[in-house]
Amino acid sequence: MTNAVPIIENTPAFSGNIRIRLKDRTLLFRFLVIINLIFGGWYLQWRILNSVNFNALWLALPLLLAEIYSYIGGVMFFIGLWRPIVRDVKPLRQMRPALPEAEWPSVDVFITCYNEPVEMVRETAKAALNMDYPATKLKVYVLDDGNSPQMRQMSEQLCIGDLQTPQLRAAADEINSQRLHLKAQLQHLQSLASEIAAGEEKLKSHTLTLETKRENAQVALDWFSQLQQPHIPMKPWLELQTVLGEGVDNVLKYAHKDLPPTTPIDLELNISSNVLVLQIWDRGPGLDNPDKIFKSLEDVDLMAEGGRGFGIMSQFTDFISYNPTPDQRQCLIAIKFFSPESTGIQDQTQQLAGYLHSLQQSTRLLNHQYGSVTDYLKAEIKTLQRTIEQKEQDLIDLARSRYIARPKPKGKPHHAKAGNINYALFSGETTGDLILTLDADHIPKPHFLQRALPYFFDYSMQDGAYKDSDIAFVQTPQDFYNLPPGDPFGHQARLFYGPIQQGKDGMSSAFYTGTNAVLRREALVTTGLQNFADEYIADQKRLEEFELVGGVSSASITEDMNTAMRLHAAGWKSVYHHEVLAVGLAPDDLSSTLKQRLRWAQGTVQVLLQENPLTKKGLTVWQQLQYFQTMYSYFSGFFTLIFIACPLIYFFTEAIPVQTYGLAFAIHFVPAFILNRITFMAAAWGIKKEELWRAEQFAIALFPLFIKAVWSVFTGRPVKFQVTPKQRQSGMYVGLVIPQLTVVILTILGISWSLIRYAMGTLDNPGLHLLNSAWAIYNVSLIWALIKAAIWQPPTAESASTELVNT
Repeated sequence: MTNAVPIIENTPAFSGNIRIRLKDRTLLFRFLVIINLIFGGWYLQWRILNSVNFNALWLALPLLLAEIYSYIGGVMFFIGLWRPIVRDVKPLRQMRPALPEAEWPSVDVFITCYNEPVEMVRETAKAALNMDYPATKLKVYVLDDGNSPQMRQMSEQLCIGDLQTPQLRAAADEINSQRLHLKAQLQHLQSLASEIAAGEEKLKSHTLTLETKRENAQVALDWFSQLQQPHIPMKPWLELQTVLGEGVDNVLKYAHKDLPPTTPIDLELNISSNVLVLQIWDRGPGLDNPDKIFKSLEDVDLMAEGGRGFGIMSQFTDFISYNPTPDQRQCLIAIKFFSPESTGIQDQTQQLAGYLHSLQQSTRLLNHQYGSVTDYLKAEIKTLQRTIEQKEQDLIDLARSRYIARPKPKGKPHHAKAGNINYALFSGETTGDLILTLDADHIPKPHFLQRALPYFFDYSMQDGAYKDSDIAFVQTPQDFYNLPPGDPFGHQARLFYGPIQQGKDGMSSAFYTGTNAVLRREALVTTGLQNFADEYIADQKRLEEFELVGGVSSASITEDMNTAMRLHAAGWKSVYHHEVLAVGLAPDDLSSTLKQRLRWAQGTVQVLLQENPLTKKGLTVWQQLQYFQTMYSYFSGFFTLIFIACPLIYFFTEAIPVQTYGLAFAIHFVPAFILNRITFMAAAWGIKKEELWRAEQFAIALFPLFIKAVWSVFTGRPVKFQVTPKQRQSGMYVGLVIPQLTVVILTILGISWSLIRYAMGTLDNPGLHLLNSAWAIYNVSLIWALIKAAIWQPPTAESASTELVNT
């Protein structure tokens, strides 16, 4: 398999299949968190009790609220990182005890697309098909929400090419060989069945049912006579015929003496090469004094016997018994052995009938549902036919590259990406036990499934076998291969796909982020259907949307986070596996970036209003905190605006929100601020400082977008899912950063005005002006990253060549 050697070389050395440990330096981080929160609380109480400027409450109170908001957000953020865990896992092939490949789950890969370039999707699909996994257990589905003929054609071409690979050809040859072998078995059984049917037809003449009438005793003797075969000597034949006469006479006189004349008496004779077996069934209370049947002739008083013939029957047979049967009858069995006549030749069909009789008795004993050997063979033939049909279906199923485009009738909600995935789930075309979701541009590495799938199994020492775990999904990081130098759009997310997700994982609340994740179909479907049932009770019109709303949540445009929350509330668990197993394309223009961030913000606030985690049943306290902290963070735009506005207001009005910026302020603020920075760096240990700075810049610079997101959701404005463009939208986007440019211009004007007044000697409190200038410049340094992104242009071919030469 592809990349098998690197996987083995990188296998961690530890016992068991999965190891969970705390991230390095966690205890140091916890110590810093406690100290940081103490000093932060100390600063905040001083601000509330001793520093509010009551002469400018219109400014002082908003700033105080912003600081309280930030402190609460910081508390939740650091608590969310309290238990960051690292998971080490052995690849699926390396698990001990070994999990047989035949027991590996089937996997469907869902590649969601809308209007992406065909070549982009092709590369993702090809990489998915090349993953290290059995060919017969892996299928790749292109879920084309754009219903593009070119995309369909690409999928078909990819399928044809995939079927020509040595791996698929070998699988096809093996399945076809099994199919041909089964067909040969079927032909043999069908041929045998016709012979058996002829034998059983002959066997039917060996059975007779009589009514309880005296004249039928002669009918029984006549029936017996016509069954005689040339190889049977006359003496044993007549002796058994006598037993038949005595037996039927006993039934008529004693067993059925009080029963209606229509009560049946069943007879059966089995003729073999050297034995005769006679069976007589009655439905009465039983023969009179049946214990006498076991006595020898010399021990029987023939006069006292009263014509019952027990002694005769015992004398003329080699074995005789009389016992009740499970069907509420009694059966008299008489067996007579004989030496076949040398001149007698047994009829071949008659001989087969004898064998069939024995086989039929065994069949009835072992399989009560079969009345005859023919019935048994018919059932076996049907089973073989179904198995052959399954093998033929297996050949069809070798087509691993598939295409699904759902119908999208006008005037009905389609639920964007969630509806696309849900349609594939419930269309009947997909059946995988597990589902790997990939965005159109995210190319999986060959060992993706080998690394992610072990989490879905638990080994039971009691049963000595693997069982399904309670893991609903395994999320892996998002990483990008097209980031420009310096990451001007802040896409590198190692802070989130690192300490934050590891902290969430430690509290059983790792988030599903829509791509690069493997989900358990059972968890997705059962949880989705339960939520759909709840929605249907509230609005029965939603039944029309069944196949679009069950499974992945369609209640929010951030379907991924909402789905994870529902799964956690239903009792399922999640895993964050901290290893890059797929790489994708990040938006490389500001317009696309802002569309993506706006969708994230709006969708998260949507979930808060529709399914508040603080009141959602099923979530643990820590899970409630993790989800609420994410939602809480998007309200920061309003408070960031206050922090930015305060120094600007001071430049032009000299209104200050804090009563004093003197020594008391420094004593309380500086330690809290420094400890906050140190704690943050400890949490993000290992991440480059440039990346941390870029993350902080965008968290502040996007304040207008966060305000817009919250405002649009709370005011009920329509919120639509916007697909993130996968190709650069050329141009400059200065118009998208007007609020940020306004802040920069006001900062320049404010500082310039202070300098002019200082030069004119009319500036009071120059120290306060200097402090506010530093504050304003710090704010500008944060939002400047977004302004640079608005005017960023990709390097030209000439500049790229020059850069390559220089490196």
